[in-house]
Amino acid sequence: MNSCDLERIKNLCKNEKLRWTMHIMIRLLQRGISLDDVICAVKNGEIIENYPDDYPYPSCLLLGHGEDGQALHVVCGASETEVWLITAYRPSLEFWDEDLKTRKGE
Repeated sequence: MNSCDLERIKNLCKNEKLRWTMHIMIRLLQRGISLDDVICAVKNGEIIENYPDDYPYPSCLLLGHGEDGQALHVVCGASETEVWLITAYRPSLEFWDEDLKTRKGE
């Protein structure tokens, strides 16, 4: 497995095969983002960056939209049996171009 497989991630999410890391739970509380928003963003998201060398599984950055319609970035990785949710945040135009897919200066 060299990169994330979006369809596998979406299928695992649809089947509730999710592993919530302590890191994402803390960040969601700090940022006022709900679990449902993260799940929704993963289900409708697209991969905008791949991190093939992450351990223990390759991970990726998804751009999706929460239940509230707001853009959300979610970092996750997937094994064959579950999605590891690592962090989530609302992308800022301070760091991202207007498409919210391209980092400023790239």
